Amino acid sequence: MGKIIAVANQKGGVGKTTSSINLAASLAALEYRTLLVDADPQANATSGVGFDPKDIQTSIYECMVDGINIQDIILNTNILPHLDLIPSHIDLVGAEVEMINLPNREEKMKEALRPLADQYDFIIIDCSPSLGLITVNALTAAHSVIVPVQCEYFALEGLGKLLNTIKIIQSRLNEELEIEGILLTMYDVRLRLSNQVVEEVKLHFQQLVFDTIIPRNVKLSESPSFGIPVILHDAESKGSISYLNLAREIVEKNVEAAGEPEAAEDAA
Repeated sequence: MGKIIAVANQKGGVGKTTSSINLAASLAALEYRTLLVDADPQANATSGVGFDPKDIQTSIYECMVDGINIQDIILNTNILPHLDLIPSHIDLVGAEVEMINLPNREEKMKEALRPLADQYDFIIIDCSPSLGLITVNALTAAHSVIVPVQCEYFALEGLGKLLNTIKIIQSRLNEELEIEGILLTMYDVRLRLSNQVVEEVKLHFQQLVFDTIIPRNVKLSESPSFGIPVILHDAESKGSISYLNLAREIVEKNVEAAGEPEAAEDAA
C-alpha cells in the first residue's frame, strides 16, 4: 500500500509547493509510482508540472464537494513516466464554505484518496498556506506530514501552532498520522543566520529533522516557469541533487520501517 504524505505549513513562502513538485518528481525518477495531489487553490503544483489551471475542467474540488470519482481526473504528466497529477483549480477557494454542512467534512479527501493507495508507492499532497478545512482534510487523509521550514529569522514562527494542529488531528481524526520530518529549505551557506536557524531547529526537534537540507538555488526558482521539475530543467543543479537525496532518505526510512516486523521475527 502506498504512503500518503502531506506537505504542510500554514506559513507562506517556505517552499511547500517547490518541495511537493520536486520530491514527487524525484520519487518518480527513482521509478516509484508517484501521484502529486494539488490541494492549493493557487494551483501552482498543477502549473509546475506542465498544466494550465485555466484548462482544468475537473479537479480535487469536484471530488471533495460533488463526489466525482477521483479515478476520472488523474492526469498523466507525460514529463516523467511514473508521475501522475490530481490537479487543483481556483474553485477550491470556495470548497471550505460549501463543505461546512457536509457530514464528515474533514474526511472528504481521505475518502477520495485512500482507494488510490494501492495504485501508487507514494502520494504527495501539496497543501495551501493555511490551517483551514482543506489542510485539515489533507492531514486526515495522510499517513505522514513533511513540514518545510525556511532557514530565515521567522522560521519557527507558527511551527508550534502547526504541530498543535497535527496533535489535535492525531487525537480526533487520524491516529496514524506521523511527522515524516521537518525539511529545512532556502538554506544559504554564506549566511550566519541560516546556520543559526539550522542549529536551532535541530536542537529543538532532533531526530525529526531531515538530514537533507534544500539550498537556495537559481535552477529551483527557474523550473516552474518552464512547467517542469528541476530534475528535468537541470539534473546536475544543487536543487535537483538535494531533492533526489530527500527522496532517497524518505524511501530508506520507509523501507526500514516496513522491515522492522520481519527483523523482529528474525531476532526471535
